[in-house]
Amino acid sequence: MTNTTPPVGFIGLGNMGGRMARRLVSAGYDVLGYDTRPENVTTCGATPAASVTEVTRTCDVVLLSLPESKVVEAVVLGDRGVLADAREGHVVVDLSTSAPASTLRLHEQLAGRGATLIDAGISGGAAAAEKGTLTLMVGGDTATLDRVRPLLAAFSANVFHCGSVGAGHTAKLLNNFLNAIALSATAEVMVAGRKAGLDLQVLLDVLNTSSGVNFATQNRFPKIIHGDYLKGGLTNALMMKDVLAYVDLVAGLGIASPNSSAPLASFGLALQLGYADDISNTVVDAIGDVSGRVRIHDGAYDAGKDKGQVTGLESSPS
Repeated sequence: MTNTTPPVGFIGLGNMGGRMARRLVSAGYDVLGYDTRPENVTTCGATPAASVTEVTRTCDVVLLSLPESKVVEAVVLGDRGVLADAREGHVVVDLSTSAPASTLRLHEQLAGRGATLIDAGISGGAAAAEKGTLTLMVGGDTATLDRVRPLLAAFSANVFHCGSVGAGHTAKLLNNFLNAIALSATAEVMVAGRKAGLDLQVLLDVLNTSSGVNFATQNRFPKIIHGDYLKGGLTNALMMKDVLAYVDLVAGLGIASPNSSAPLASFGLALQLGYADDISNTVVDAIGDVSGRVRIHDGAYDAGKDKGQVTGLESSPS
């Protein structure tokens, strides 16, 4: 018997999107994918589409996983974008880390064509996407969320309905800001601990059973101190983008943000020293570069050797 169910559309099959699409394929869904790098589509097992237009015209549900709001807007509103072929009953799920104000505008424009946009911010990184255990923060109406829940279940373990459209992306930015603070602050502490001559495994054991415990101490630095930077996750450039989006969000809400200066400085430093496209965990190397050329692990991480013209990196306390 021929399957007459329309495929699931997926636009943006990079680091995160590709992993989520692969989970959908593994769950038995027919995925029609489009990415500016065609090899990303075949790698995750999706059927290649020639264009955004083909995805939109063929699929009743289209998932987006794109770097930022500007890219989402270009895909939705640009020539031959999603909006041009949106129709009654069409659902667009934005899994990107987007600005809530942009999300609301796109929702209104798609609604004018009878389509619905819901936002679904994601947390958990590449590892959780690979395992299908992501946490999703969703904004939109209950009926639409219920319609796409089976799809979301293919790559998530937790789905939180945060409110109306934009609420999911708002929650995502709040979460990412705390993630940025924890990562950058822990990176600073680990560099200080290394230079003070502490055993960093013991230091992590202390932190993880004390009030300084956080996601970075539990999940990132137990690997980093042994030279494993957990490649494949959010880059320093994307982390900086998320922190700036958070600052814009809270400024619009009239909320003071005295704590935003630290991650802005830390990830700004990483960008200036040449780590923009490296995983954000390398912020510890950027801080180490300007703190006496310190590395917190034995064994070189080659990608850091030439950053910011830093040479002769220490692998032991000075």
